[in-house]
Amino acid sequence: MKVLYFASLREAVGRTDEEFELPAGVATVGDLRVHLAARGEGWQALAEGRNVRAALNQRMVGADALVAAGDEVAFFPPVTGG
Repeated sequence: MKVLYFASLREAVGRTDEEFELPAGVATVGDLRVHLAARGEGWQALAEGRNVRAALNQRMVGADALVAAGDEVAFFPPVTGG
């Protein structure tokens, strides 16, 4: 799977993207966030309770969206406009 990080999340985790095999026990976008946040420090920007939006294969989704091998998941902070 490919995971993309945007804006302040990119800065917090220190990378723009990464590719890896879908970890065991990760079935949803929410599970993926928990898995990534468990990496520690900067990754806590993805922790539950943080205001983070997600897209799965370029479509906005909620935490309960199912993920599969080969998917692309993008995480980004909410965008505000004026």
